[in-house]
Amino acid sequence: MVSRRLFCGVALAFRVLLFIVSCSAEKAPYNSFARDATSAPPAEYYDYIIVGGGTAGCALAATLSSFAKVLVLERGGLPYNNPNVTNISGFAFSLADTSPTSAAQQFISTDGVFNHRGRVLGGSSAINAGFFTRAGAEYVREVGWDPRMVNESYEWVERKVAFEPPVAAWQAAVRDGLLDAGILPYRGFTFEHLHGTKVGGSIFDEYGYRHTAADLLEYADSTKIRVYLHATVHQVLFSTAPGRRPKANGVLFRDSKGIRHVAYLNYGPKNEIIISAGALGSPQLLMLSGIGPAHQLEAHGISLILDQHMIGQGMSDNPMNVVFIPSPRPVEISLIEVVGITELGSYVEAASGFFELVWAYRIAQDFAKLANQSIDSITLPTNYSSIFQELIQQPDPTQSRNIQAGVILEKVIGPFSTGYLELQTRNPEDNPRVTFNYFQDPRDLRRCVQGMEIIRRVVESRSFSAFRYPFASFQSLIDFMLSVPINLRRKHIASTYSMEQFCIDTVMTIWHYHGGCQVNRVVDRDYRVLGVDALRVIDGSTFYNSPGTNPQATVMMLGRYMGLKILTER
Repeated sequence: MVSRRLFCGVALAFRVLLFIVSCSAEKAPYNSFARDATSAPPAEYYDYIIVGGGTAGCALAATLSSFAKVLVLERGGLPYNNPNVTNISGFAFSLADTSPTSAAQQFISTDGVFNHRGRVLGGSSAINAGFFTRAGAEYVREVGWDPRMVNESYEWVERKVAFEPPVAAWQAAVRDGLLDAGILPYRGFTFEHLHGTKVGGSIFDEYGYRHTAADLLEYADSTKIRVYLHATVHQVLFSTAPGRRPKANGVLFRDSKGIRHVAYLNYGPKNEIIISAGALGSPQLLMLSGIGPAHQLEAHGISLILDQHMIGQGMSDNPMNVVFIPSPRPVEISLIEVVGITELGSYVEAASGFFELVWAYRIAQDFAKLANQSIDSITLPTNYSSIFQELIQQPDPTQSRNIQAGVILEKVIGPFSTGYLELQTRNPEDNPRVTFNYFQDPRDLRRCVQGMEIIRRVVESRSFSAFRYPFASFQSLIDFMLSVPINLRRKHIASTYSMEQFCIDTVMTIWHYHGGCQVNRVVDRDYRVLGVDALRVIDGSTFYNSPGTNPQATVMMLGRYMGLKILTER
């Protein structure tokens, strides 16, 4: 292992060279080094090839470019010219966009839950709700990361993309309601993961402008990095010889016109290909490249490089259950700002604004399409039919600014329940088939019930009363959620009086899915793929549990942390 002294020495060297590097850095949108893949030559050579310019990949690329020639291959485009990505008010519309060029590629797990994966430079940090908070100290210890380097890597990320949110009336009411509900103490504003109620960071600045992981490329040496956009990697290439381990030496990718290109590693024992394609994309690409369960690869006609049955295993998605709350008074547009970190194994968060209704409406539209029925046929509780009907009658839901509402949600930590991922086709543009097995482990279900009880206490608290209609009992809010087709799962009569069944029937994603390439199963503790050389996976697919209340800060940190660590090996 690399010693802490050597590791910290590299960090010091980076600080010394900061002025030199800044002379060759470039502000977004990176006109000198980010280009469409159609401009790529048939073949070229790099020291490091990073597949995926996402939440981890951008931080990793920026760090490695300080001392090496780096190529980033991103299947999406830039985030900077898409207002649904860059503006807080576009959050729901980005998720609702199901076009082939959408920054958010929708998939539906076999569990019947709608989900999304990033398809844009910056990855899922370009489509998420923006909350920025670190992993807890216990998580860092369990993973085995160096705490000092973790802290420095977080700070490096935070200087570019993390902000203190404004905390207007709705968020303040939820904060105070959490304190009334006993989620103590109050921690104030902090990035740290601490039990109690706190205000966390956000990647949305004071103007509601999103700062994605793509902004971390402003740290890159523009003379040593190339980013190809709309570049879909089809396969990692390997050199093989009898008696020797397969060694990654290049990647095959296609541009938006379907033209084939190849990028190879320069000659050198330390040069590597690093997959940072996310919890779906990374195990999928390994399988497409011939590393995975032999029976599954053979079924798709993929030549076997290494029989590795753990690839695609350990897939988890933290269950989220939501209470949708119409408000009698105006609410601000806000995404996640306040969190209650409970001792019971759940986190409670909130969001507000007219886009919440757009989000619910668009999910209902998706359901209606899949069920081949009209959205007007959906039956709603009498107390809420007029509110929701007003939204439906609007040709453009964004015009319904007089309709005020928000959500309070709970997320189960961990989780304990796990599933698996399988190939559906050999096309990397197609989603793999994924099963998360929500609530398969009864411990997750108990945590959901306890989290929903905290939400009830918040909603019924005096601090939150200004945002609650007098007729809106908590049971009526539960009934409302059961009437809205937020997923494709069967609704049971018991869910009206059984909170366990309610959790099962109304489960949604909070987009914190992970696994598929886990440490000590698929990669070692330095994220090298077991059984082959010159190949690593660095992203959330390596996690066993979701870090902190929301993982994006830690995924960005991991990119920086591992970039520094890799450079110590050169």
